[in-house]
Amino acid sequence: MTRRIAAALVLADLLLVGLVAIGAAQEAPRHGGELVFVVPAEPPSFDAHREESFALIHPAAPHYSTVLRVDPADPSGTRIVGDLAESWSSGANGRTWTFKIRRGVKFHDGSELTARDVKASYDKIIFPPAGVASNRRGEYVVVEAIDAPDASTVVFRLKWPAASFLASLASPFNWIYKADVLARDIRWYEKNVMGSGPFVFDEYVKGSHWTGRKNPVYWERGKPYLDGYRALFVRDTSAQIAAIRGQRAMIQFRGFAPPDRDGLVQALGSRIRVQESPWECGNPLAINHERKPFDDRRVRRALSLALDRYQGAAALAKISIFKEIVGVQGVGTPFAATSAELEKLAGYGRDVTAARAEARRLLKEADVPEGFSFTIRNRAIRDPYEPLGVWLVDQWRQIGLNVKVETLELATLYSEIRGGNFEVAADFHCSYIVEPDLALFKFQSAEVSHVNYSRYTDRALDELYQRQSRATDREERRRAIREFEKRLLDDEAHYIFTFQWHRIVPHNARLRGWTITPSHFLNNQLDTVWLAPE
Repeated sequence: MTRRIAAALVLADLLLVGLVAIGAAQEAPRHGGELVFVVPAEPPSFDAHREESFALIHPAAPHYSTVLRVDPADPSGTRIVGDLAESWSSGANGRTWTFKIRRGVKFHDGSELTARDVKASYDKIIFPPAGVASNRRGEYVVVEAIDAPDASTVVFRLKWPAASFLASLASPFNWIYKADVLARDIRWYEKNVMGSGPFVFDEYVKGSHWTGRKNPVYWERGKPYLDGYRALFVRDTSAQIAAIRGQRAMIQFRGFAPPDRDGLVQALGSRIRVQESPWECGNPLAINHERKPFDDRRVRRALSLALDRYQGAAALAKISIFKEIVGVQGVGTPFAATSAELEKLAGYGRDVTAARAEARRLLKEADVPEGFSFTIRNRAIRDPYEPLGVWLVDQWRQIGLNVKVETLELATLYSEIRGGNFEVAADFHCSYIVEPDLALFKFQSAEVSHVNYSRYTDRALDELYQRQSRATDREERRRAIREFEKRLLDDEAHYIFTFQWHRIVPHNARLRGWTITPSHFLNNQLDTVWLAPE
């Protein structure tokens, strides 16, 4: 009887969810209102070509357009649609891609956006001049040249056919800037905002808020629906939750831990909705190869061997957004390692006692004294960085290392990391779409990838990256990825991978037109978002 009642309740819940979904689908979007949301960090700069943080994407993406984008209604985060591009086609040999750019799109200063602006923006991303950082430069090693033969046509010429090319152009960071501005000052966008997106920049008050107002001449008629938005910078997680519980804010787009979700649902009931998704995001640890003793691969390998990832995943999943043990490809994705394959890598085996004994042996062999002390530089966001730091200190203590954690705000942390002023740092790597090229490009040699913060040169890894990228046979590509993974995480231990995240976004039930995806970088232009009446 109890089982039948439970089954009936489950069925009723499913029917209710279905009816809500049908009702939501039938609702006509409403115009008006201001969306207020919280952002847990502030952007290091305003230039998305050099940044890699949600702290810039969440408040500023509504001001910009991209050539392609991931469909904001696709929960898988894989369907690519046009933004500035009306259409695109590939040449017969797969090495030429031609894009037709919408006519009549206006920058917020009133000037028309043309193919020349697209070319100038991608030249900055792919072929940056000396002294100009481009965090996705390594993603485009396949691009040979970019042409703009007329005002509405952009042509990308590739060195080889690349299945991932369209996905790489759909990067939410590849904002299109004005060519005339870049010609005058290529670094202007680091401190200024001016795009062609659905919302016009209003103001940024450091430590407080960022606001945007509706673009009255946005290219897509009838959008955006909102009159404007206000992003509140709130570092403390408890304060973020309090803002949503008190309905002073509607959403925090990055995500919360399971206990935070449960507390909001208990407090708000039908006034809150929860969307969950796998998350193409994790925390690799950057190990500075230019600092002794971390230039010794035996030391780096020992650091990985010391970690009991299985115990860590089980414990941390209860209190943080961590969930899965991960290699270079997210769990459940087409090219992910199997459990058996992962267990062959240093630090992924089941016998942690034997692994730690080997770690101690390697440290002794490398003349690292018992009690050796170093500092891990960590990010000032509670989840998952605070529990990660605590866990790492405990794990490395068990092989005789004395580790301290220094917590830094995002801008300071990445200034130090980019300058090489660290020993070990809690890095992150998040793909906006499931594609091996985008998951692996970061780990090429430092002069190829500006986001290789471990600061090494490894030509074998560079070759393996290109081999998997060029592979047309699925099994051949999978083998190359496994070789890349073994060299990166085991043979050389250039980086240490920890855990994959799980995304949980509770939001005010009035918020409509927003769909969670496996990336917190997607679906932040806010052009589809609208507010239901109270």
